[in-house]
Amino acid sequence: MRKKILWGLVIVLVLGAIGFFGIAPGYVESSMNKVEKSNLPKVTAQTQALHAKLQIADMHADTLMWRRSLLDRAGRGQIDLPRLIEGNVALQIFSSVTKTPKGQNYDANGDDTDNITLLAIAQLQPPRTWGSLLQRSLWHAEKLDRAAQKSDGHLRVIHTPADLDRLLADRAKGQKVVGGMLSVEGLQDLEGQIGNLDRLHTAGFRMAGLAHFFDNQVAGSMHGIKKGGLTPLGQQVVRRMEALGMIVDIAHSSHATVAQVLAMAKRPVVSSHGGVQATCKVNRNLTDAEIKGIARTGGVIGIGYWDAAVCSTAPSAVADAIAHVRDLVGVNYVGLGSDFDGAVTTGFDSSQLVEVTQALVDRGFSQDEIRKVMGGNVLRVIRAGIVAKP
Repeated sequence: MRKKILWGLVIVLVLGAIGFFGIAPGYVESSMNKVEKSNLPKVTAQTQALHAKLQIADMHADTLMWRRSLLDRAGRGQIDLPRLIEGNVALQIFSSVTKTPKGQNYDANGDDTDNITLLAIAQLQPPRTWGSLLQRSLWHAEKLDRAAQKSDGHLRVIHTPADLDRLLADRAKGQKVVGGMLSVEGLQDLEGQIGNLDRLHTAGFRMAGLAHFFDNQVAGSMHGIKKGGLTPLGQQVVRRMEALGMIVDIAHSSHATVAQVLAMAKRPVVSSHGGVQATCKVNRNLTDAEIKGIARTGGVIGIGYWDAAVCSTAPSAVADAIAHVRDLVGVNYVGLGSDFDGAVTTGFDSSQLVEVTQALVDRGFSQDEIRKVMGGNVLRVIRAGIVAKP
């Protein structure tokens, strides 16, 4: 009888482990990164031809957070290499998410809980990532590097302007290649030490958002409790980022943080993913004053594809937000920031970006404007921003 009970317990534990480590991670992602039916425009042959000639760049995706191969076409999520190639993406910026609060919301979150620890364990990530936010980011850098090494040259990690130039030149020759660049979603992964910024740069990170869904030791978040500005450490971080050639990203930052960054910036600043309050009145979206401030730095605003960014999942809503930025400050300061695989629901995935091109055509954008919006502006800012200051 005891043996039967013991064997029963063993079976229960094994089944539980299979569920926790084998099934749960995929189930969680499938429930969070959805593509829903949306009002997609009819794509014309002329738009298809235009889209095929674009150099498309997207400033934000959270794909590295999830346990699946970047190289294989997946039945879940919104990004993988086959879909990026099908969507004609030249450069995809991959962000490192290291901590998110339980009960995450856009209004107010503390920093005393963390969903990512359980995800890291369930996905069988290295134990060093279970208790260290810095190590989680370094692991994400390793994942991207390994994917590139196994991609037969189809995925390249971008560290320098020369890397970017080679990528674009090879694409112009017809090669099916995609660049991947690393960013950070919230510098809580510095763990309070500015020296860790250099470690991130050495690992390949060339952009960083100052805050994510809670206030941290660097800056206040739009979704934090206090929503303050830059801390003394945060001011040091901005200066060090500019010196290293790491682009400062104010997405998710509090209004106070955004104002301080724009006042002190000596290099272009970006808002990697989000929307604008003029077309979608959500607290995390940018005010007109903030849009003007980013444009004054020579930076670029990435427009997202999910409901809280543009108040819809239709490509036409993305085009509306882009048009507002164009009309306010000029077409040179707006681009794409999907937030694909960032626990958002979208109306299309990365293989369907021609739908955005068509929405811009339908909105009356010229071909030259579309080239800038779909990638030219982002590529310009990235190329200039990842150069270290002498």
